[in-house]
Amino acid sequence: MGSEELRIGTAEREEAARLLADHFGMGRITPDEYETRVTEAYAATTLGDLRPLFRDLPPPHPGFFGPPPSPMPAPPYAQATAQLPTYGPPLPDPYAPPAPYGPVAYSHRSKTVAGVLQIVLPFGVGRFYTGQTGLGLAQLFATFCTGVGILWPIIDGIVLLVNGGSDAEGRPLRP
Repeated sequence: MGSEELRIGTAEREEAARLLADHFGMGRITPDEYETRVTEAYAATTLGDLRPLFRDLPPPHPGFFGPPPSPMPAPPYAQATAQLPTYGPPLPDPYAPPAPYGPVAYSHRSKTVAGVLQIVLPFGVGRFYTGQTGLGLAQLFATFCTGVGILWPIIDGIVLLVNGGSDAEGRPLRP
């Protein structure tokens, strides 16, 4: 059986119709020719039915008309580098967080105590307890100078209870 008798499917018909639309858009075929050719493309059952629709048109033609293009050989330098051996383990991800060394050194202060102090005494007392005096002073100032400032220490206390935090030296608070 020759290639002209090979049956085609919906994908091939749609590719032919799409390429005919491209040729129509470029002004190579008239609207009447386009309508006739697209109708014939959708009615085609074999490869031989589609070939005449593109005989008088320059490329692009459907990719299934001819044999697939042979791959170009790689340049000599690419072949040489593709054969180089690799040494050692793969490089680490430069964007990954650093792995902790040894056991985590916790603070001697508790996240529970800091969170409860923040909620019960909403003047930044929990932050004074953790040693973060600058943040404690900011919360104290916000509490007395603004009416909404009292919410900050309360929300901060809830966050301390849920997620924990760190002390002035950057060590995580004890659970």
